Amino acid sequence: MPRINAPTVGEHRAAQQRALLDAARDVLAAGATEIPSFGEIAVRAGLARSSVYQYFKSRRHLLEALVEDAFPRWSARVAEATADADGPAQRVLAYIDANLTLVAEGEHAIAAALARIAPGPEFDARSRAMHADLYTPLSDALTELGVQDAAATAELINAIVHAATRQIERGEDVERVRRNAADLVRPFVTEHAAHSG
Repeated sequence: MPRINAPTVGEHRAAQQRALLDAARDVLAAGATEIPSFGEIAVRAGLARSSVYQYFKSRRHLLEALVEDAFPRWSARVAEATADADGPAQRVLAYIDANLTLVAEGEHAIAAALARIAPGPEFDARSRAMHADLYTPLSDALTELGVQDAAATAELINAIVHAATRQIERGEDVERVRRNAADLVRPFVTEHAAHSG
């Protein structure tokens, strides 16, 4: 019987699966152009190759698990950052900063790799749903600020986030890019906060 490295079998299995997902995420973040092999994942996770099959039936199953893991993690981080901000203007700025922090941490590289490896209607639908969920805190904050067309303004702010993402991924200084993005939006939200307060 294999040795259990957690208080319960369930916790052990969850930890093993997390280690495998994290190993696969590392491979994707390094620029993988195909679904990582089970052997490569096992080596990175420090587990036997046969262990991978206990958690994932196939590489396609692993890919689906990665998609299910990546999108909610991103949304949760952004939602947490915006919830902790003081007032709607600060929530907009927190939204920008949280997204760019995730990009700097390599999360966008993982999402981009998944989009390359798993294109198709199912992935596209999940991606659209994740983006809609992700935009909610931004749209809500803009609405609270009294912005007339919150959806269109959210789209413009996201264009700034996407441009900043490209700059970070080109290797430009992360702190400077984050500061510049915030500086572009801050006067707009500050002015609306002054009129809505």
